[in-house]
Amino acid sequence: MQIKFRCLPELEPHLLRPVKAASGLPDWLKDMPSSAASDVLDGAEVRTLKHCAPLLDAMQTGMLFPLACDVQVRAGEFSWDWNLPRNPSSRQTRSPIGVHMPEQAEGMPGAGDADNFLIKFNNFWTIATPPGVSLLIVHPLNRPDLPFHTFSGIVDCDSYTSGFVHFPARWTDADFAGVLPRGTPVAQAIPFRREALEPDFAEMSAQELADHGYEQDALQADPGHYRKHRRVKRTRVMSE
Repeated sequence: MQIKFRCLPELEPHLLRPVKAASGLPDWLKDMPSSAASDVLDGAEVRTLKHCAPLLDAMQTGMLFPLACDVQVRAGEFSWDWNLPRNPSSRQTRSPIGVHMPEQAEGMPGAGDADNFLIKFNNFWTIATPPGVSLLIVHPLNRPDLPFHTFSGIVDCDSYTSGFVHFPARWTDADFAGVLPRGTPVAQAIPFRREALEPDFAEMSAQELADHGYEQDALQADPGHYRKHRRVKRTRVMSE
């Protein structure tokens, strides 16, 4: 699937490109051991999340959008030193971060708290997807270490191809002080084809019950059964 990203003329040397999520796994996951001793199980070794194919596939799906420049955070104030050239033909902001008024999230649990103020990560790339393909935009999956939480949204980037998609978020770490580095992933975009859902509910047939029993036994015998025999191999080919 090809996804096109375009920036304003003369700005590309100053911008980071969105990257395939597969190339943006966090250091804490890379450093995680394959197994760990469990206190609950009297020191027995258990496999860590590093073996969880669904978790890893989620984190490696789609594209990650990076923070445009270093942002200094101190006492709830944001500052940066980034001299992005101005393009006279565009009204695009040159700030890496904007703000939302708290009233815009009136009634949303946690969003109006004094320590959970609203920001917006600005994006400097237009996005064009193939016909029938939208983008599900979410907080970078399984990244509770980040001091913010990006809101989720769906954008039909097969028709909205010439405007910028920005990423509203809630700042969640009131004690954070220091630099949020350039390149920090601020949003993950996952393409999907728009299709009507048709739920189908029923009790298992005899064959389905037998298949279910086989899978349960296989998982019991080999915890890696899903990854080895059921997980579909990803090609992860996507135009950047």
